[in-house]
Amino acid sequence: MCGFVRFRLGAIVFFGTVALAAGQTSVEDPNDLLGGLRSQIEELRVALGDVRGQLSQAQRESQELRKDIAAMREELAGVRKTPDPAAAPPAAVLSADAPPAAALALASKLSDRVAVMAEDQQVTDAKLKEQDQAKVASGSRYHVRLSGLALLNVASTRGGVDQMDVPTVAQPRAPGSSNGSFGATVRQSLLGLEVFGPDWKGARTSGELKFDFFGGFPSAPDGLTAGLVRLRTVRIGLDWKNTSIVAGQEAPFFAPLSPTSLASTAYPAFSNTGNLWTWTPQLRVEHRFDLSERSKVAIEAGILDPLTGELPASEYNRMPTAGEQSRTPAYATRLGWKRTAYDGFASFGTGAYYSRQDWKFGRRVDAWAITTDWDLPLGPRFWLSGELYRGRAIGGLGAGANGSVLLIGSADLAQSTVLPLDSAGGWVQLKFKPVQKLELNSAFGEDLAFLSGAQQIPAGLSGLVRRNSGGMLNFIFQPRSNLLFSVEYRRLRTVRLSPVTADHVSLAAGILF
Repeated sequence: MCGFVRFRLGAIVFFGTVALAAGQTSVEDPNDLLGGLRSQIEELRVALGDVRGQLSQAQRESQELRKDIAAMREELAGVRKTPDPAAAPPAAVLSADAPPAAALALASKLSDRVAVMAEDQQVTDAKLKEQDQAKVASGSRYHVRLSGLALLNVASTRGGVDQMDVPTVAQPRAPGSSNGSFGATVRQSLLGLEVFGPDWKGARTSGELKFDFFGGFPSAPDGLTAGLVRLRTVRIGLDWKNTSIVAGQEAPFFAPLSPTSLASTAYPAFSNTGNLWTWTPQLRVEHRFDLSERSKVAIEAGILDPLTGELPASEYNRMPTAGEQSRTPAYATRLGWKRTAYDGFASFGTGAYYSRQDWKFGRRVDAWAITTDWDLPLGPRFWLSGELYRGRAIGGLGAGANGSVLLIGSADLAQSTVLPLDSAGGWVQLKFKPVQKLELNSAFGEDLAFLSGAQQIPAGLSGLVRRNSGGMLNFIFQPRSNLLFSVEYRRLRTVRLSPVTADHVSLAAGILF
C-alpha cells in the first residue's frame, strides 16, 4: 500500500510539472496563465492533502497489523508444545520496517497455521479428557504421580536364619528341622506417591509417601500370602536453588547409602550387618555451595527421633522408648562433596550423630556415632561405594543385631545394670556394568559389638551377637527400562559363643510403574 501511495504522488507531481512547462511556452494571455497556474496549484494542494491522509491511514493500518501479528505470535507460543524452527517466520519479516502488503500475507499464513494448530489442540484436549478419567486425582488439584515396583522373590535357604524372606542373622539349626527352606513372596513390592505443589517463598514444594507389604501377617489361613501394608518413608520438601528443608521419615541423612539388591527391599541389604539404615522421623536443613561447574559441597544438620531399637511396648498405644524418655532429640550433621562423573556422580561424605538415653532410675547413656560414606567411579564401568561407622548405643540405627544396650536384670528394677554396647562396622560394594542393561554387584558387610570399657564380653551373655558379617553377589538384568530380573547369593556368618553360617539364594522378577 505504501508503494501505491508513492506512485500516485509521483504521478501527480510529474503531470503538474508538465502542465507548468506547457503554460510557460504558450502564447495565451498572462492573466489566463496565472489563473491556470493557481488552479493547478490548488489541485496539487488538494492532491497532496489526499496523499497525506492516505499515508496516515496506511501508518495506522500498519501499526494495527503489527499488534495483530504480535497477538498471533503470543497465541502460537501458547498453542505449540514444541517450537518448530523451520516453520518460524524470519525475524526480518516481522520487523517494524516490514511493508503492510508483506505483513498481510504473513498474517494470512499465520492465521491458517493457527487454525490448523487449533484443530490439533482440540484433538489433544479430547485425548487428555479421555485419559483424565483414569488418572490419579488429588484433592489439592496439584500434580500427583503414582509409582512402584511389583516384585516377586523366590528364595531358598540352607541353615537357620531369623527369617526366610530377608535373613539378617544366622542361627543354630533347630532340633528336628530340615536345615533349610524354600518359598516365594510378593510382599517386598513397593508403592509410592509423589505430589508436586506450588512454589512458596521461592521454594518448590513436594511430598512423597512409600509403602510395602512387609507389615506382618493377618491371622488367617492365607495370612502368609496376604502381607499387611507398612509405611516406609515420608518426605516433605522445600527446595530453593542452594538450600533445602526436609521433614519426614527417611534413612539417616548422615549415612545415606545402601548396597544394591532386589532380594532385599523390605530391609536394605546388610541390615544388622554393618548398614545404618533405620527409617527415622527427622527434620533437616541442607545448604549447597558450588565449587565449580561440576562439583559442589553440601552441609546438612538436623534433629531426629532418638530411637534405641526397642520393641514397641504395646500393639496400639505408643509408649516412649529410652531415647524418647530423655526429652531431647537426637542431633546429627553431615558434610558431603559431589562431582559429576561419567553417567552419574562421585560423592564422599562424613557425618556425626549424638543422642541421650534414659533407662530409668538415673541410668543415662550418651549415644554417638561417627560415619563416612563414598560412591566413587573407577572408570566408565566400575563403581566403588560403601560406609564405615564407629559408635556407641546405636542399635536404633540398624547397626547390629543386639540393640543399644545390654540389660543385666529387668529394666524396671533399680538394681539392674545397663551396659552400653560399642560397635564398629560398615560395608563396601563393587559394581560392574559391562553393558547398559546388566550390572554385577559384589559386597561385604560386618558389625562388631563390644562393651564400653571392656576388652571381652562376659561369657554369661551367650545370646549376644559379637560379630555379624555377610557377603553378597548378585546379577541384575534390565532388558527394558521398567523390567528387572535378578539372581543373588548371600552368605551370613554370625558369631555368638561360636560361629554359625547360613546361605541364601534368591531369584527376583519385577516391573516398575
